[in-house]
Amino acid sequence: MRKLLLLTFFFTILFSCSDSGLANYNPYIPNYTFTVDINMNLPLYSNLQYPSNAVYYAGKGVKGLIIFNTGSGYNVFDAACPNQNVSSCSTMTINGIEAVCPCDGKTYSLFTGQGSLQYPLKQYRVEVNGNVLHIYN
Repeated sequence: MRKLLLLTFFFTILFSCSDSGLANYNPYIPNYTFTVDINMNLPLYSNLQYPSNAVYYAGKGVKGLIIFNTGSGYNVFDAACPNQNVSSCSTMTINGIEAVCPCDGKTYSLFTGQGSLQYPLKQYRVEVNGNVLHIYN
C-alpha cells in the first residue's frame, strides 16, 4: 500500500509541473524564433517606462511586435491579426490600450490579449533587466 501511495504521489508531482511556457498555438500565425533587446532609455521607447503605454517594433515576429506596459509588467504581442491569414492588411495598429485589426476592425485588449473572436493575440516572453526588455520566442 505504501508503494502505491508513493508511486501515485511521484506521478502527481511529475505531471503537474509546467515549463512556464505560453500557450502560443494559432493556425494563422507561424512560429518564428527570435530575440530582441529594447533599451527603454532610448527616446523611441521611453514611453514604455509609464503604465498603459504601447509601442510598435518592426522587424521581429510575423508582422512586428506590440510592446505594452501593464503597470505591473510588460506584455509583448505579435502585431499580426490573430484571426486572419497573414496578408497586406493584417498588421494591427495601436489605439490606446487596444490593438485594432484593420482587416475586420476587431479590437484586442493589450492587458490580456483577448478579443471577441476565437484566437487571442499571440504573446511572446519578456524579461525585465533594469531599463532593458529582453523579448524572445
